[in-house]
Amino acid sequence: MEISEVLYKSFKQLADFFIGLVGTVVLAFPASLIIFIIYKAKGYKGSIFFTQYRVGLNGKKFKIIKFRSMVENAEEILLANKELHQKYIDNSYKLPPNEDPRLTIIGNFIRKTSIDEFPQFINVLRGEMSFIGPRPILEKELEEYSEEEQKLLLSVKPGITGMWQVSGRSEVYYPERCEMELYYPRNQSFKLDVKIFLLTIKQVLLGKGAH
Repeated sequence: MEISEVLYKSFKQLADFFIGLVGTVVLAFPASLIIFIIYKAKGYKGSIFFTQYRVGLNGKKFKIIKFRSMVENAEEILLANKELHQKYIDNSYKLPPNEDPRLTIIGNFIRKTSIDEFPQFINVLRGEMSFIGPRPILEKELEEYSEEEQKLLLSVKPGITGMWQVSGRSEVYYPERCEMELYYPRNQSFKLDVKIFLLTIKQVLLGKGAH
């Protein structure tokens, strides 16, 4: 391993810890309080958080944390509608908000503004994710990748933001999404991280592709 690569990895690890800490304290905690108050005022039951197993570095599974943007029985609602479920699969495991019966009253808003992603700073702080990397995927999504592509994809930590998120996000479906996700582990560098960081700010401000 070259010195420049060692320095880059060390810097990225340090940056992730700092970003994870600041993001948790400044964004995740305050947003938790506000969303808790709104959900309780509207009579929603259960946790304000949504957790789900995703596949991370070297294939290790971890629980991703997000703010709940769906009702508690979201999975049952989706499975009960075969046509909607098939569309969910065909659209890279996403549904347009105007067609998604699972969303809570503020679900579309917190997705559009990416607020639902704030708790993932906790995942970064835990070392399960990086701020920048391929999107953490469901185990069943690995079927979209060849065996060699899976090894490459899982050779880096998944990120809160990355090439897919700044290149169309929910408007980009498989197999095109595969190429976007694999671009990062193939070209990982400080320069690419800065580029994705700046594009992320632009994407969040515009709210484009997020649902």
